[in-house]
Amino acid sequence: MNDNGIKTKAWYCSGNVSKAKMDKEFGVEVKWDIPLLEGYESRFFKNYSFKESLEGFFGLVNLGMIVELFRIPKSIIVVHGWHYFSNLSILLLGKLRGHTVCLRCEMPQNQEEQKKGWKQGLKKTVLKRFLFPRINNFLYIGTQNKLFYKSYGLADERLVFCPYSVDNNRFRLEKKRLQLSVTAIREKMGIALTDKVILYSGKYIDKKRPMDLLMAFERLNQPDAWLIMVGEGELRGELEKEIQAKQIKRVILTGFVNQSMISEFYAISDVFVMCSSIGETWGLSVNEAMNFDLPIIVSDMTGCSSDLVKENENGYTFPTGNVDELFLKLKKVIVNKDLKKSISSQSIVDKYSYASIVDEILPLAVS
Repeated sequence: MNDNGIKTKAWYCSGNVSKAKMDKEFGVEVKWDIPLLEGYESRFFKNYSFKESLEGFFGLVNLGMIVELFRIPKSIIVVHGWHYFSNLSILLLGKLRGHTVCLRCEMPQNQEEQKKGWKQGLKKTVLKRFLFPRINNFLYIGTQNKLFYKSYGLADERLVFCPYSVDNNRFRLEKKRLQLSVTAIREKMGIALTDKVILYSGKYIDKKRPMDLLMAFERLNQPDAWLIMVGEGELRGELEKEIQAKQIKRVILTGFVNQSMISEFYAISDVFVMCSSIGETWGLSVNEAMNFDLPIIVSDMTGCSSDLVKENENGYTFPTGNVDELFLKLKKVIVNKDLKKSISSQSIVDKYSYASIVDEILPLAVS
């Protein structure tokens, strides 16, 4: 049983989370420093793929998982996507065995609309005519993801809200724990208590568009403003060259920061920015920042923008890639202090919690 009294078991297709692994996008070896396997039952299945990978359909071939599907009692099966052999097999065979099969994918409709070509047409046909009729329920993570499912003509009764969430309780406890340490943390980093801190947290990769934020910050040109970019990745060299060429002051590129330390950066910040493009299906760092009650500035192609940003209340959205608009939104928050703040970031993200997921999915078990 998990903490909510539900018998839960996670099936893993690949890897050993207790070991450090090279993250290609971070460009460093990563081993998470918080427990990942506590509080629930789990099982790792042997992968029979010739080349284990998360980049190809046959990168995950877990034959034992398919056998186990027919051994276990009737259950609610939640499958994350259809992009691997193992996932697709479970989706196709689960209902045949008598399980309640739920698909959880993250695709936002506004990103899906950007895709063109015959492959996109073929995918739509296969999903609508072949795969989706074999699935009981579709778990949508937010507004744009729900619109994606609706574009396939799925009835509302088959759609279940499954909000994309972080451990809100853990981050709020961290916020409370760090309240008396803000001054010391800032002093350690050379930041005055009265200075304003703009925070970015994510990989330095094209999808995240970190250069947009750096250019907008350079244009802001506020002597009491800092930009902290928490992360690592292949664009570090370009960011460093831009900082040096334009002599941009008060920018900190932290390198990879693990989970036990990330809260310190949220605690000392005044606004959080995510400027991602297509491929950012949600943006969980936004959830984390909102638990520290930070205002947020989010690009319109970031999956969570339709749900977590209440315009001119807890933050702003801006057109993805538009540095001029990003600069103006930064100015509104940092210089003009225009936010009404009648709605707090914390109150909005309350709905996006583990408890909400339980409340939405549990009725499926008794239906």
